[in-house]
Order: sequence, then structure tokens, then C-alpha cells
Amino acid sequence: MKIGFISMPLTGHLNPMIALARKLQSRGHEIVFIGVPDVGPTVRAAGLNFVSWCEEEFPAGSCAVALAPVAKLHGTEATHWTIAGAGRAFFQAASKQLPRTIAETRVEALVLDTIHMYLEVVPMSLGIPYAHVWAILNIDFSGATPPSVVPGLYEDTPAGRARNLDNLQKSDNAFFGLVQPLAEEYAERAGLILDWSDPRATVSRQAAAIVSQTPKEFDLPGIPWPSQFHYAGPFCDHAGREPIPFPWERLDGRPLIYASLGTLVNGMTSIYQTILAAVARMPETQVVLAKGNNLELNDLGPIPPNVIVVDKAPQLELLQRSVLCITHAGLNTALESLTQGVPMMAIPISYDQPGVATRIAHHGVGEFLEVDNLTIDGLHAVIQKVLHTPAYREKAQYFRSVIAKRPGLEVAAQAIEHAFEQAIENRPLELSRA
Repeated sequence: MKIGFISMPLTGHLNPMIALARKLQSRGHEIVFIGVPDVGPTVRAAGLNFVSWCEEEFPAGSCAVALAPVAKLHGTEATHWTIAGAGRAFFQAASKQLPRTIAETRVEALVLDTIHMYLEVVPMSLGIPYAHVWAILNIDFSGATPPSVVPGLYEDTPAGRARNLDNLQKSDNAFFGLVQPLAEEYAERAGLILDWSDPRATVSRQAAAIVSQTPKEFDLPGIPWPSQFHYAGPFCDHAGREPIPFPWERLDGRPLIYASLGTLVNGMTSIYQTILAAVARMPETQVVLAKGNNLELNDLGPIPPNVIVVDKAPQLELLQRSVLCITHAGLNTALESLTQGVPMMAIPISYDQPGVATRIAHHGVGEFLEVDNLTIDGLHAVIQKVLHTPAYREKAQYFRSVIAKRPGLEVAAQAIEHAFEQAIENRPLELSRA
């Protein structure tokens, strides 16, 4: 089968999408990875066929420049800024070019990053099956659990569910409301009739399959997913990633703490300075801090002698040696920590990170502090609590065993493969001949 893949051009989305594409390719399918020019080198390095599009709207080098301002934002401000700008722009460009790209590549089905919002209206209008991939934490639109884009602890009560629905409405149906008017216009032109009052109209109702790399055990209970939804597990395929150099000789055997705030909303100097000041009080440990590319080393101020600061780090290899991960609660970092049985201290900044942090605390694999409540004393106290309370590591070790027993990529690939085979087999004869 010839399958097209489309991901948002963000590291946290590309890595799992590329891993899944490689898995389907290994199962004998022909993969066409479609993306803006900035995506090309990463996709080709992973051994996948890359087809470039939207070159005029997003020429090489434009993605990093366009997204740089969001690095210093947090909370819903960062989410809305990203979607009002990049989300809408990506939909406008991609929806215009996708019909021609499908015709030229002759793909039979599409695997879409769910956060490439509403792009599914194109394959719907063409009668082509598509699957959605939740590379980030899957969003619950039912109100059974707190929407992942706003802070909130899980509470299985009528008052809790009412609060969840209220937060969904306040956050403009989480991610999707800012792009929906563009999708409605496209659907009207294409003759599609959809219930736009239902935020799941295209995300859940029409997809042949929906796969999430969140393990079921790590999610919150009681979410009424549709029948085609599949919990898989982490999409780990480090053979498809370029190696990252690291000064391994500087590690001296002290208990290691790995700290990273991801690759996008990672430009708030105050958070790094608070982390550095807190771990400076712990000379019995050694800390590796991956600062990203949005800050200069001098911006951080004095670096404690027990801290190694790098731009990028070989995350999985460091987590294999770590006793704690200080994280922005990005899903990939959280899942890689659990894969290694490492407890977490989370500082959720934006996007789906509040939801990931909620699950970290709910399942007892760590704790979290909100950015607005972050202090040196508070962070130091919580780090000490997680490090010296065995229950956190025991719970993280439990999740390591759960993840090891269920190969996420295999589960996801099988679900998508089966769904596409069924969809193509049941497709109306006139579409099959097109």
C-alpha cells in the first residue's frame, strides 16, 4: 500500500511520526512523507521518501524564524499565538496543495498528525481513507477529564465534569477553534456536510483509525473514545534519529539529574535560572541541562559546578543513567522517562503539557509545579521529595514494565494497516477505480 504521512514541522511531532512511518515501511508499505522544506533533511536521514510542498509559503529556514517568538510565552497565550499564526497558515497552504500532491504521488491513504488541524477535510472530500496520530497527548473533548491544554486535576464527580466542559469552552475547544472557520469554508466548497458543533466531527467520527502513543495505563480513566481509537505506547525508534554528541567524560558517577524544557517553548530565562539555583543546593548530584537553541549560555547567569549545560542532548541515553528528570512535561520526554523507569519533576509551560503533568501526578510517577508558582525553595523541596520518596521510582518502574510489554509502534502500525485495508476494501467501486 502507498501511504502518505503529514506531520507538523516540530521536533516533538516529527520524531514519533517518522518512527511510525519507518515501522510501516518495514512492514512492506511504500511511504511518502510530505512536508515543508525544513522537514526534508530529517526525513531523508531516517531513510524515508520525502516530497516537498508549500515551498513558497514556507521556504527553507522559515519555520524556526516563524516560531521563535513563542519560546518566551507560556500557558494559553503560547497555544493561541501558535495556532492563530502557524496553525492557520499551515492549514491554508496545505489544504490548497494537498489535492494536487495526492494526485501526483498517487498515495492510497494518509496518516495525519492530528494537530495539523482539520487537514483531514481534504482526504474526506476526495474519498481517501485517513488515520489520525496523537503525537502529543490525546485531547478529551467529552468533558470526562480535564482538557490537556489547561491546568486541572482529575476529579470524577459531576462538579469536576462540569468544570472540564467549562474549561473546554473557555479554551476554544482546546486547540481547534481558531482553525475551524477555514475548515468550514473548505468543506462547504467541497460539498461536505459536517456537524461543526461537535469538536470530534472530523477528529474522531470520520477517521479510519486514531492512534495515540500515550499508553492506556498513563491516561486518565473514563474517556469515551470511539471504536477506532487505539492506545499504543511510545513510538521509540532511535535508529531513525541523527546521533547527538555529548561530553560523556564529564560525568563523574554522582547521581544524575537530566533537565530539559523541550525544543519550542523553552526561552523563559527565569525557569532555567530557578532550576540552576535549586540544583546548586544539591552538590551530591550532577545535572545535565539541555537549554535548546532559543537562549545563549550567558543568559542563564552563573552555572553551578555540578551542572553541565548543552544546547542539545542525547536524551534517551542520559535518561538511562538518571535518577530524576526535570521536564516541561512534553509527552515525548515523559514517555521516554517512563520507558527508563525515571520519576519526574514537571514544570508544564504550554500546549498539552498541563495534561501530561496532571497524569504524572495522578499516577504517582512525579510531581509538578506551575510556572507562575515556581520558586527556588519550592522547586528544591519538590525535587528532594521525589528523589527521596521510593514510591515515585517504584511507580515509574511499573510503567517501564508496562511499556516494555507492549511495543507501541507495532500496535499503531497494525491498527493503521488493518483500518486502511478495510477502508479500501469497502470503498465504493467508482472511487476504487479513480
